[in-house]
Amino acid sequence: MSAPVPNVTVASSSSRAGTVTVRATDQGMPVEISFDRGEYRYGAQALADEILRLTKRSTIAAKARRRELLAEAGMPDDALDRLGLPTRQDAVDELDRLDDEDTGQTSWVKPV
Repeated sequence: MSAPVPNVTVASSSSRAGTVTVRATDQGMPVEISFDRGEYRYGAQALADEILRLTKRSTIAAKARRRELLAEAGMPDDALDRLGLPTRQDAVDELDRLDDEDTGQTSWVKPV
């Protein structure tokens, strides 16, 4: 018998430097935020923006994990799709898209 599915799924994301970390639920609620003191030097708005960005990333990862847990418990894929829970690949694609938005174009070569 499989373990019961938790009411809330949580995932974390960290900044590239590892100086800001956010844990958030699959519902988009941050449950833990930690950051190094040095982040203050960039100002409150920059820190708030980074917390929001990491919350969004954590939420996407938590939703994908929730889908996996529910699938393991026997919920059919069409029901999971209707719940709006991304597959692992969908989550990876969305996280890559967010990273591209955050960093901008990384090459001068245009896609064809």
